[in-house]
Amino acid sequence: MTWTVRVLDPRMDPEPPGWAAFLRAQQAPLTWDYGLLREESRDTPSPDLLAVVTDGEELAGAVLAMRCRVGRGGLCRLEVRHAWAPCHPPWLFAEELDAAACREILRRFERAACRFAGPGCLGVVYRAITPETAGLVSGWGRSVREVQPDLVLENTFTDVGDWLASLSRNRRSSLRGQLRKIAADPGVVVRAGTARTDLDPAELAAMLRAHREAKGPLKFDPRGPVTAGYLGALVRRPDVVTTTYHDGHGRLLAFTDLLDHPVLPLHQHWAALPPSEGRPKHLYFDVVVRGVRHMIEHNRKFLSLGGGVTGLKVSLGFTPRRMVGVVVPRPVIRW
Repeated sequence: MTWTVRVLDPRMDPEPPGWAAFLRAQQAPLTWDYGLLREESRDTPSPDLLAVVTDGEELAGAVLAMRCRVGRGGLCRLEVRHAWAPCHPPWLFAEELDAAACREILRRFERAACRFAGPGCLGVVYRAITPETAGLVSGWGRSVREVQPDLVLENTFTDVGDWLASLSRNRRSSLRGQLRKIAADPGVVVRAGTARTDLDPAELAAMLRAHREAKGPLKFDPRGPVTAGYLGALVRRPDVVTTTYHDGHGRLLAFTDLLDHPVLPLHQHWAALPPSEGRPKHLYFDVVVRGVRHMIEHNRKFLSLGGGVTGLKVSLGFTPRRMVGVVVPRPVIRW
């Protein structure tokens, strides 16, 4: 086949022809939406680059990467990843392509993306991929390392009660008690729905930024703050369930958004006031229960809560899914 790789900057370049239809055919998560990629990249130090692969006039694949600054002097690296959706692969391929074709496309992507990034590009990092797909990008001169796992719950349940019954006795008892507290607390107003137009994106972004700053910076994390523009576009979508928690005076206590998907919905963002400012401590568990209920009632195969706090999520029935990173120095990427 004759593949052509074109690298786009969503901040400036128009959406490629046939993009929306290609995403539908791939059952791609909504994070591939070109408008969201543009909004995500608008005010960040590590903007997205989208490499689209065509065979003639037909889209055959796509790879998503972040251009990340490295120190000073114009140096950068390319991180192949979803900025905020690590549970989904950072590439898409037409169904008829076999492993050998996908591997060749990824090699061509590396060369094209490094040329696009310029002479200061140090190479490519595949940030978080499954061990089963690592063979597409591993090889001589390429370093493969374990990275933080994703945590996924498989849907083997008939209802939420069935899921609760699968947990330890202590966890099951504490969850039920926490849910009763929320339902009985007149000072907690819970609203959940899609296509939310009643929210202030700037308020959401400020809460999310403060929440993450309180937890401290993550190592080797080049992502900038989530912007109000991105959150505003996200919560207005019909395939995003946004849940908010307010007190009786209308003050926002916490929020989360669940990005729906036919196979693997994702809780993408969670932010809350610290308990010292009057936020009940157990709201996160309500978020988890709502996500599990969504998975079961909409017949989704899995649910992801992302990485981090592994012990807590394991106690809720989630299974760590091994992920690896692959580092490809520029000298290994043949021009």
